[in-house]
Amino acid sequence: MSKANKHIAFKTNELTIGYHTNKGNKIVHSNVNLTLYSGEVTCLLGLNGAGKSTLLRTLCGFQPPLKGNVMLRDKTLAEYSQSEFAREVGVVLTEKTNAGGISVYELVSFGRHPYTGFFGTLQDKDHRIIEESLHAVGIYHKRDNYVSELSDGERQKVMIAKVLAQECPIIVLDEPTAFLDVTSRIETMVLLRKLAHQQNKAIVLSTHDIDSAIQMADNLWLLSKEKEVKCGAPEDLILDGTIGEFFSKENIIFDKSTGKLNAAIPCSYPIGIEGDFQTSYWVGNALVRNGFTPSSRQENGYNITCIAPNNIELVTPDNKTKKATSVAHLCEIIKDFIQPLA
Repeated sequence: MSKANKHIAFKTNELTIGYHTNKGNKIVHSNVNLTLYSGEVTCLLGLNGAGKSTLLRTLCGFQPPLKGNVMLRDKTLAEYSQSEFAREVGVVLTEKTNAGGISVYELVSFGRHPYTGFFGTLQDKDHRIIEESLHAVGIYHKRDNYVSELSDGERQKVMIAKVLAQECPIIVLDEPTAFLDVTSRIETMVLLRKLAHQQNKAIVLSTHDIDSAIQMADNLWLLSKEKEVKCGAPEDLILDGTIGEFFSKENIIFDKSTGKLNAAIPCSYPIGIEGDFQTSYWVGNALVRNGFTPSSRQENGYNITCIAPNNIELVTPDNKTKKATSVAHLCEIIKDFIQPLA
């Protein structure tokens, strides 16, 4: 779908974010022009101190912009009442949920507050939406449990169910995977992507998990203290070198071929690799770790043919063939021939 055919959830116009202080305004970023689209997941990436939380707080109206505005539909955030805004935007903050004394169902029911009036009386429709929200995130079976009985991953699902119960088209999450283990982080990202695509939600979240963001996000917003905000599809930002510029530091490099940040281990002696793709990938990983440079086939050099994980061949410049039964065995063989850089 072209950008012209996408539905804009909200956008910023010449936005300047920061703080009012006794000594004047503290500007974090200026001239920020961003667009969030319905049906997509957008990940906000940046090192600590880059201004991710400040941007999200400004987008949610928790702090005013220093200049410019955030447009939600055809109005600025300042034109919305608190209840009107709650029907448009659901927010999940990074702090751990401190609601151990209530049940999962009760916590999710708070998402209906914008619709239930002063006394918060739940009607049949409200109960139906709460149950649908619990089902959508896969936590319905824990509806009667106390929140204190849940794992961190389960609590995060409950908080997402709560914003689903708000029936808002936009969901903003500040580091939703910060306290989760690896499996729960992946589950949360998969869930958010499913909600965006199946329920046409516009979802934006800040994260330090570059791997998941590249894999799951439709768009990335990149923040840096020194650079202007960059936006685009993950693949485009990788291929044009933008992500490498944002995150590479001394002794840390961004590998375009894998989409990962790696330690900049000094490498020497290019060694050609070909054959089975999966085996070749992990052989290359081992070569880099041991100070060698994976490359295409080398004329009059060292070359590796990966037939299978337990069947790897090293051919020397004088055409001697050495067979390895594992990647570790291969590394031992290579070191008998070549001394890598320290």
